[in-house]
Amino acid sequence: MTNSTQFSHFRLLRPFLFIPFSLMFVVSLFANSLLVYVIVSQRSLHSPMYILIASMACIDLSLPVFFVPHMLLSFLFDWRGISLGACLVQMYFVHLLGAFQSTLLLWMALDRYFAICTPLYYQEQMALAKFLKFVIPLFIRNMFVVLVVVILAGKLPFCLRNVINHCFCEHMALVELACGSTIINSLVGLITVFSVPVTDFFLITASYTVIFSSVLSSGKSSAKALHTCVTHIVVMTVSLTIILTAFLSYRIRNSLPTAIRIFFSIMYLLFPSFFNPIIYGIRTTEIRQHILKTLKI
Repeated sequence: MTNSTQFSHFRLLRPFLFIPFSLMFVVSLFANSLLVYVIVSQRSLHSPMYILIASMACIDLSLPVFFVPHMLLSFLFDWRGISLGACLVQMYFVHLLGAFQSTLLLWMALDRYFAICTPLYYQEQMALAKFLKFVIPLFIRNMFVVLVVVILAGKLPFCLRNVINHCFCEHMALVELACGSTIINSLVGLITVFSVPVTDFFLITASYTVIFSSVLSSGKSSAKALHTCVTHIVVMTVSLTIILTAFLSYRIRNSLPTAIRIFFSIMYLLFPSFFNPIIYGIRTTEIRQHILKTLKI
């Protein structure tokens, strides 16, 4: 017989990873803040490409704030409790900002497409009024699909146990605690994964395929295209691999250790926040020069 007790307060599993995650958190905050400051303060960097990089840095700066401090406090002080309402709020913002990480890479791919394939119309296509037609649909998509996921999770009765097998309120980590059928939640979660990061990845790949094809067929040097595009593809490929490993591990019966599953779930959020500012700050010459000047190196 199913236990009729329903929980509204949960405990988060505590792995012993305080030092590496705290270091990544500090580096992420510093690097992204520096990147935003440099781009905002330098008028020469107020072009669409750099504005998109600054927007990505804002996402990477905000995302860890919603779960890393609580996670680190739980490591130090055994502060593991969280209410259902706070858990759902954390889940919404973590997954929403995570979705925008891949979407911003897609917008950056569109920027490179217009800059390399249609340079004469670049300023016209990247004007705010026109570029919004690419921004608004994806913005609404992300807001909607994540909201549906969270609402469905919030409607579940939780009566099996109240220990979340995770360090933060990850969707499936919470859903697996529910009593009753969770098929719809699992299905909607999978649809979200394939409609946001996977779809973004394929659109990014298609965009860069057209870019490379255009550059090669025109006989021009492909160095610029490779320099500006390969980094995006590498970051997106690694991020997508981590995301799929984390999400599918909850849905496919396997012997993957819990600690490894939790590690991948945390890394798909922290990896971009930690590495994006380093990659774009170092590989983008103009930004690197201004960073070195700011730091007086």
